[in-house]
Amino acid sequence: MKKSRLWVFGYGSLMWNPGFSHDRAEIARLNGYARSFCMRSIHHRGTLANPGLVLALDPTDGAFCTGMALRVSTGSEQDTILYLRERELVSSAYLETTLQIQLADGEKIDAVTFVVDVDHEQYCGGLPLDEQAQIIAAAVGGRGKNSDYLNSTADHLAGLGIKDTDLDWLANAVKNNT
Repeated sequence: MKKSRLWVFGYGSLMWNPGFSHDRAEIARLNGYARSFCMRSIHHRGTLANPGLVLALDPTDGAFCTGMALRVSTGSEQDTILYLRERELVSSAYLETTLQIQLADGEKIDAVTFVVDVDHEQYCGGLPLDEQAQIIAAAVGGRGKNSDYLNSTADHLAGLGIKDTDLDWLANAVKNNT
């Protein structure tokens, strides 16, 4: 594996709203994790009184997640890490990890990746899709409607040609129930 500059793996809002300077974006795959609405959101897409759901990487044998590898612009690595920690670790439900991902051309790189802490109180893996849709349709947080987060992610994945059956089903269900 080639040693390279700082990369970040995005699988949800980091794909369509990274918030940091990057000079390269590539479709990439992470093995051993599933993209899932398995984290209750009490800040960005919900509240303590009415939690929403946000995507997280849930460790799952045999699973993989296709997302985006973003190479951080030279000179902004420190600011990017600080920004991401403030954004992603607001409630400590994510764990900042460095994992190996594979770019579409086969190159393997290490990337900063935020995965769910399955022992955290906000973890809610295994919720049925219809229950996820009901929660997402009703929740609103500091960064807006939970349904907007879902739709932005589903639309971005579709635009990249990345198929995610669960997200497509959820987007359709939420659209038809709101």
